Amino acid sequence: MKHRGLVCETYGDVPYEYYRIGQYIVAAPGVCGGRPTFKYTRLEVAVVLDLLAAGWTTEHILREYAQSKLTPAAITEAIRLAKEALVTAASVVSSSL
Repeated sequence: MKHRGLVCETYGDVPYEYYRIGQYIVAAPGVCGGRPTFKYTRLEVAVVLDLLAAGWTTEHILREYAQSKLTPAAITEAIRLAKEALVTAASVVSSSL
């Protein structure tokens, strides 16, 4: 994960600070302990990945979390970033063998 610097903006009337991980995924120090969340939500990316692993479809997640305004593109980004992290971790392990 490459930090591009702390972004400071106002969302509604509230200051919102975060590190951009992707277009839809951020790490906000004051939200969920800084764990990756979908931008402008308290919905952790790990929760959505766990639901997908448990067999939920993207459509089911979007219905259940409709209030969060989660999008299919955000879920796709979460899967892509998780895959990239896995590939990176695997290459580190294989290079140490």
